[in-house]
Amino acid sequence: MKMSMTARKQELLDGLLTFFLAERPGTERPSSYEEGRNLLRALLNIRAPRPVPESVLKLQDELLTLEQEEKGVMHVENLPAADCALNSPLPHAGRMILWKGDITRLDADAIVNAANSAMMGCFAPLHNCIDNIIHSAAGVRLRQTCHDMMLTDFPSGDWKEPAGRARATPGFNLPCRYVFHTVGPIVSGPLREEHRVLLTSCYTSCLELAREKHCRSLAFCCISTGEFRFPREEAAHIALAAVTDWMNANPQYEIRVVFDVFTEQDNDIYTQLLSGCSA
Repeated sequence: MKMSMTARKQELLDGLLTFFLAERPGTERPSSYEEGRNLLRALLNIRAPRPVPESVLKLQDELLTLEQEEKGVMHVENLPAADCALNSPLPHAGRMILWKGDITRLDADAIVNAANSAMMGCFAPLHNCIDNIIHSAAGVRLRQTCHDMMLTDFPSGDWKEPAGRARATPGFNLPCRYVFHTVGPIVSGPLREEHRVLLTSCYTSCLELAREKHCRSLAFCCISTGEFRFPREEAAHIALAAVTDWMNANPQYEIRVVFDVFTEQDNDIYTQLLSGCSA
């Protein structure tokens, strides 16, 4: 008899917990699937980058694939340009998509992760930041790859990625081909011109990297507007201006850009801006 998806997910979770709990003796194994799944995510959130046996990676990959099937993949090529942009005075608005939802469901050629300067994902268990969400959905190889990439550039192991640049890794268990990691500016106190310049650079650097990787679609999150406290309206103005300016400067390169938002506030801001109104 064919095993149900629920039973198979439980079996996969049990195997994964057996391995990762062995790294933390004394941690109690929960009885319910939901609690066990949250524990697995938390264990991986706090786990330092180090190799995982291929047999364990296979269990992880199958579990994440089943979860991706349950969430559903959003095909960027089928997403229409934002309704608010159809009569927009903004140049290239027809190639801009506004989508409210989980960025880990998008099959864009690349999605953008708002990383921290350590460039290894969020280590806070079950934190709801985009960095944590992307790493959790991509799997343990993403953190390992980020670590190895940075260690190649900084053999001493002492690094702090500057704001405004972008680096590419595979998407692993995400439906996208690449994840572009960019560190946005942290706003502490009044917003300064330096913050604006660095945020513009985040968007421009990701677009340049997309061209280098021959990407035809790129999904941006709202960089720096969460934990890094960049004012949301100002950040949206900068995002649209940076993308528009880049498209103006690169008319020969056809790319669709998704502005992925997660809150109603951000959705309203982008809707107004894309329609040509002030937010």
